Amino acid sequence: MPIDAAKAVAAEPRSAEIGWDHKDVQLYHLGLGAGTPATDPDELRYTLESRLHVLPSFATVAGAGMGVVGGLSAPGIDVNLAAVLHGGQSITLHRPIPVAGRAVTTSRVAAVHDKGKAAVLVLRSETADDDGPLWTSDAQIFVRGEGGWGGDRGPSERLETPAREPDRTVERPVREDQALLYRLSGDWNPLHADPEFAKLAGFDRPILHGLCSYGMTLKAVVDTVLGGDVARVRSYRTRFAGVVFPGETLRIRMWAGGGRVQVTVTAVERDDAPVLADTLVEHS
Repeated sequence: MPIDAAKAVAAEPRSAEIGWDHKDVQLYHLGLGAGTPATDPDELRYTLESRLHVLPSFATVAGAGMGVVGGLSAPGIDVNLAAVLHGGQSITLHRPIPVAGRAVTTSRVAAVHDKGKAAVLVLRSETADDDGPLWTSDAQIFVRGEGGWGGDRGPSERLETPAREPDRTVERPVREDQALLYRLSGDWNPLHADPEFAKLAGFDRPILHGLCSYGMTLKAVVDTVLGGDVARVRSYRTRFAGVVFPGETLRIRMWAGGGRVQVTVTAVERDDAPVLADTLVEHS
């Protein structure tokens, strides 16, 4: 079996020094579609170095870390990249991310779950600088065709959609070139750029990175519910429920209350096909 769950979980954590500066932050924000309109004061917080703040989802690309693709090289794991999809993502913020910094990220395979026809790898990264912990990040990686060994199925937590109209609904367009720009922040999976590779993975054309729609959604929540204050975000998690194709439009529905914003994201042009589900932002 290409995945040796016991070996993967028992492997020693790997640590690496990472660094970033304002250019990395600005590139990430531009990859999410920030900067439209270019002179909007609210957008300049994402694009102009003299006013810059850092969207917490930047943690998923800062210094690349272990990364989704990098985590697949961990001991005990040997899988076909064409069978890999990002299943979910969570981030816990210990304090706001600085515009520039150096830190140490320690990564490991925290769990391997057997879903029958697939395996789910939980890749955990803990990042700290000289002042202490910055964030903890979990990526759930879905590997088709690698389940069925009788292992633990893992959690199946689902959030019930509130039985009322959302407090806010916004739409965010995805540019035709957005995946090409977003991948410059470090996710080089050819699924998002190479049409031939996308066909091998079962798609008729390249798809948008799940983490791009993840970041776009958090930006929408910060801008519309949290008064544009990125420091209010305490944690953010989602399950990737479907794909997005460049050129589509995201419909983001938000229900706020009790220090939480529950979110659903759908693709407008495909009759509100699910994109992100079980999505929750916890805030101060």
